[in-house]
Amino acid sequence: MAGAGVAGGAAAVLRTAQRVGAAALLGVGSLGLLLFSLEREHPLLALGGGVMAAGAATVLGAALGFLFGIPRLKAAAEGPGGAAAGGAAAGAQRSYLPNTNLEQVSDWLTKVLLGVGLTQLGSLGERLHQLGSALAPALGGGPGAESFSAALVLYFLVFGFLAGWLATRLLLPRALSDADHALDLFLAGQDRDRKGDKVGADDLRVRAMQHLGLLGASADHPETVRSQLPPSVSATPENVVAEVRSTARRSALTADQVRELFTDGSEGRRIQALALMQGDPALADLDSILDAIERPRSGFEQYHALLAARGLLSLLATGQWRRLRDAVAAQLMAPEGIPYGSDRSWLAEKILARLEPEPAPTVPRQPAPEQAGQGG
Repeated sequence: MAGAGVAGGAAAVLRTAQRVGAAALLGVGSLGLLLFSLEREHPLLALGGGVMAAGAATVLGAALGFLFGIPRLKAAAEGPGGAAAGGAAAGAQRSYLPNTNLEQVSDWLTKVLLGVGLTQLGSLGERLHQLGSALAPALGGGPGAESFSAALVLYFLVFGFLAGWLATRLLLPRALSDADHALDLFLAGQDRDRKGDKVGADDLRVRAMQHLGLLGASADHPETVRSQLPPSVSATPENVVAEVRSTARRSALTADQVRELFTDGSEGRRIQALALMQGDPALADLDSILDAIERPRSGFEQYHALLAARGLLSLLATGQWRRLRDAVAAQLMAPEGIPYGSDRSWLAEKILARLEPEPAPTVPRQPAPEQAGQGG
């Protein structure tokens, strides 16, 4: 835990240093352009021309930085799904290979640009002089305009390259990895669905949507929960719960024993009992599930109670599904209940969609007295 805190602090310092460095570079260039423009005959015209030249150079530099910073696909060489799939998604195999055209174009262009640039190093001074002469009128002309124009473009070209390369190098790999991991989870969910594990499929879909930022996570499980769950090679409580759920049908526990496990009192035992109810509806106890929905110890517990309720829907009698419907609806509407846009709200809405209100009984229409007399 101490190592993680130190690493997090170092990462925060690094991010702060990056922002300060970028702001300093941008500020120095902008200040130089402003001071130069104030000495021109038409300051606003010179400032506008300088801003456009600096912006164009920054965009061009950022595009070059993006080409040089595009990451290589590592998962393609590691078999279907890649090593990053992990956990529950490891069993799902992709039926395609990711498109690497952008990576190939980046590799080709960077080699071409480097080759052409190296051959033109001797004429670099002349090219900069020509560029300065072409841009000098846009910056108001006058003494020093050519040199300043060339320096301005070169400065912001390097600035844009560094910004584009760093942004691509730091942000793009994580975004691509998250998207690939979410896809692995979706595919694993489809595989679970085909095998009849509806609860496990929904769990994987929720986790995939969390990776994409479509759902807020409410798995606020403290360290005590991790210590109370069964030991496992999986590091996260989510994976431990998934393993318990997968072994439910092979378990020798009875429904009464699972109910006693839930009433043990500790949050870890309650979650373990809910995982067993998810894996085998025959072990489920509606009163325990409703207790975890209405009076949860944490969002993590309530989430797994909703998953257990989701797998129990087809087995409920009329009175039971009314109790479940009322409990879920009350938690959705309560200010301190299920937060909107979270994984729990997604599950709650799916449960309510299955628990449609019963149609009102139809009363046979009685004929009017005069019509009855005519019929006789």
